[in-house]
Amino acid sequence: MNVKLRVLTAGVLFFTGQTVLAQENDSIPKKETNIEEVVVLGYSKTQAKPKSTAATVTVDGERLENRPNVSFLQSLQGEVAGLSVSSTSGSPGSAKIDIIIRGVSSLSSQSDPLYVIDGMISNATQFRNLNPNDIESSSVLKDAAATAIYGNRGANGVIVINTKRGKYGSRFDITYNTSIGTSFLPETKYDMSSAKEILTIQKRANLGAGASMTDAQIAAFNTDTNWRKEFFRTGITQSHDIQLAAGGQNINNYTSFGYMQQEGVVPTTDFQRFTFRNNFNGKSKDNKFNFGANIGLAYSKRNQLEEETRDDIVSNVIQNPLLGSIVGLPNLPANSFNNGYDLFQQIGSNFGDGKNIYVLEDILKGNLPNRLSETSITGNAFGSYKITDDLTVSNRVGIDYKYSQRIFARAPYSFLAVVVAAGDGSEFGGVEDNAKNVDLTFTNVSNVSYRKSFGEHTIDFGAYLEYMKVHYEGTSQRQIGLNPLNWVFGAGTGWVAFNPATPNLYRPSNLTQKVTAGSLAYFGTLEYDYADKYGVSGVIRRDASYRFVGDNKWATFWSVSGRWNIDRESFMEGSKIDMLKLRASYGTNGNANVISATPGTNPMLVGTNLVRDTNTVGLGYNNNNSSYYTGIIANPNIQWEEVSQFNVGLDFMFMNRKLEGSLDFYRKSTDKLFNPINVSAITSLYSINGNNGGLQNQGVEASLKYTFVRNENFEFSVYANTAYNKSKLTSLTQDQVTGSIRNVVGGQLSEWYMVPYVGVNQSNGNLLFLDINGNVTETPDINRDARATGKNYLPKWNGGFGLNSSYKGFSLNVHFSYQQGAYKYDNQLDYVYDATTVNGYNVTRDLLNAWTPNNTNTNVPSLTASNFAFNGSSDRFLKDASFIRLKNVVLGYKVPADVFNNTGIRGLRVFVQAENMLTFTKWKGFDPEPTFATSTSVYPNMKTVSLGANIDF
Repeated sequence: MNVKLRVLTAGVLFFTGQTVLAQENDSIPKKETNIEEVVVLGYSKTQAKPKSTAATVTVDGERLENRPNVSFLQSLQGEVAGLSVSSTSGSPGSAKIDIIIRGVSSLSSQSDPLYVIDGMISNATQFRNLNPNDIESSSVLKDAAATAIYGNRGANGVIVINTKRGKYGSRFDITYNTSIGTSFLPETKYDMSSAKEILTIQKRANLGAGASMTDAQIAAFNTDTNWRKEFFRTGITQSHDIQLAAGGQNINNYTSFGYMQQEGVVPTTDFQRFTFRNNFNGKSKDNKFNFGANIGLAYSKRNQLEEETRDDIVSNVIQNPLLGSIVGLPNLPANSFNNGYDLFQQIGSNFGDGKNIYVLEDILKGNLPNRLSETSITGNAFGSYKITDDLTVSNRVGIDYKYSQRIFARAPYSFLAVVVAAGDGSEFGGVEDNAKNVDLTFTNVSNVSYRKSFGEHTIDFGAYLEYMKVHYEGTSQRQIGLNPLNWVFGAGTGWVAFNPATPNLYRPSNLTQKVTAGSLAYFGTLEYDYADKYGVSGVIRRDASYRFVGDNKWATFWSVSGRWNIDRESFMEGSKIDMLKLRASYGTNGNANVISATPGTNPMLVGTNLVRDTNTVGLGYNNNNSSYYTGIIANPNIQWEEVSQFNVGLDFMFMNRKLEGSLDFYRKSTDKLFNPINVSAITSLYSINGNNGGLQNQGVEASLKYTFVRNENFEFSVYANTAYNKSKLTSLTQDQVTGSIRNVVGGQLSEWYMVPYVGVNQSNGNLLFLDINGNVTETPDINRDARATGKNYLPKWNGGFGLNSSYKGFSLNVHFSYQQGAYKYDNQLDYVYDATTVNGYNVTRDLLNAWTPNNTNTNVPSLTASNFAFNGSSDRFLKDASFIRLKNVVLGYKVPADVFNNTGIRGLRVFVQAENMLTFTKWKGFDPEPTFATSTSVYPNMKTVSLGANIDF
């Protein structure tokens, strides 16, 4: 690392991220600009940025600290060009966070990047148990030069997380961080009807209570319930952290304790987390032996909605409370029933005329508790020894342990339990599920490295062996029939005993599962540098996975890359260019996780039966029960998806780093896509699993930062990053020819195929569409007239921009994120425009302007139009989900240090910040961010305002 220091009499040097502190004995540290910031690469390798051939971006931990987000992934939105972050559920602690690096590389398999914590691969994806305040930096590895070293795991990119650690020769520091805030719900733009308006619409449609009311009765109607206020609340968020760090001449240590609590905007949802971390490092006096150990302990507990884990109820209007705030009829009064028994006595099993809202209201009284608790231990120990000045041997061993328990119940006094029991003829209703899972991952990485410089030449060689083993056990049990007199959630009390005399009642069930998985890899790396001007790098890796068999178990992946430091050439002498580097790379990765895992679960544990027949018992031939048949036909030829990527990039710094940035172009191709292959139904199945097709992602990325002022009292800079990605199917065994979302060769991934909607027939109020020949019709042929729209639900553009500023003790940081080009079907908008449902659900007040013989100049179809059924296959409600969001804004003040003389306090910073406060979008729903194709049942991402303080002792 070539760093020139003006302070040549320094006693101790500390390299700390992007600054170098030169400290004289008994003096105050002075800051120097770091000419060569460090780039984090694979397997704990680092490199000075001018010598890196890879496309990587590092986000400093300060960008993630004190944010009111359970997972640090949410805080990465808009920070890195080419990284798309979408929180598809705002439920506190939810694992539903979509992370996409340079486009989706697969049709049906895992597209999440690989995560590496302190040099060890992590199989977690939710990170609800990782304290963001413990993160020193997070690096995103994007091209093959950066990811090929991870072979079978790096096909979707890599995110490397380094946690904080102490520094050698530093004093004992104590830091306390705290914040408290409120979270609230974003608004929708559906423009829903009031009670008088819905009654008027019902009267015109001749449906519901309004059909029999006079205009005078409607005008005098007093009830007008705001179901939004009934179904949502303002939540409280708070966090507290204590960090202790110290370092001697040969050892250092970092310890932290953390607590976070967050209430959801839905009353029955919340999250709590307790964390502990200790990172220890040491070295011998001669610096030949380096060692350390990291451990992170955490316990979290979250109460969640049932729809968080059940896709089959996302549109269920009697089980999913997220639907109630919009479609609840405002002419019905709230809090009309004391409990589920009272509600059942009044409505029985009749949910019509809007009475379903009372069932959802009963759920939000806590009658469907759903608690997930998780204990996690992540730890690793490492050591390295320099045999010679050039030759080093190292080993790192780690564990990733998770114990989780999910308890769900339908309380015996809940309406849903009472109505089901009445239908079954049983005395006791209710159900309780208790599922426990243990997941232990063991990883060991051994390596030897050789580095030698001679003259202007430097060569660096590494050889590695990686072994990973996963052990998983899961058990679950279900009890049907709970006694309300002594039932307590999760206590095992009140379970009604099974009676053989009534075999169809109170029958318990249980399930056990055990999976052992593993992978093995050996690989080598080679780097060569000449005169700091030219450099080449290469990786070759041989991987094996338990998921495949025979010759397909092993595969080889590789990359080559190079750079040219143009600024080092003689013709650049005297220029104001600090760095100008051209780099290029090409390489391959594999994807063994060809089956998508449930959010937050270990991807190594799914797809265990792809190459093995699976038999089952159920409805078989002629729909006879208890038939024994093949559920999955094995395909031993299944193999890795292979991703190859070409990248060319330019990194630059001008005018003493006042202007810096990068520009990249990439083309990423996936071969051997995991995709079902159609077979004859005589086999008992319509398809088998297999490798079928090719996919290409191509795009550009750019990032730029300009610092207007940088001095002791004042600093002001602006930054922006953007990325464009377009997908194309290059091959498939068979194109999809039906459905609104299709994969067709030459088209985009998951492209919308729809019939164009062109308005309202002014003569009769029906909807008008355009057939495949360009003719206007009221009755399109869906299969024939649907055509490619050139749109899908994945954004074409995404990125972020903002400013960082400080003046004396004050600081202001503003960060925006955005996406453009994502189109989603707003079926919630479809529902509120559906005039056929006004007797049971609220609708938009736009229907007051519906077509009538006396109101023909309107874009709203007649309330009695005869062809509403074609809506769902048309592009009428295919809407642009682009947005610009004020993701985070922080205003802080650092109190002068002399205020705390002789108090034991070294410093105090107070701040106020806001998260997700403003969103500029045409999307009418709660949130345009989730990468769902449709909008129903989205737990909105919350807006949060918080106050906080950082105190140094």
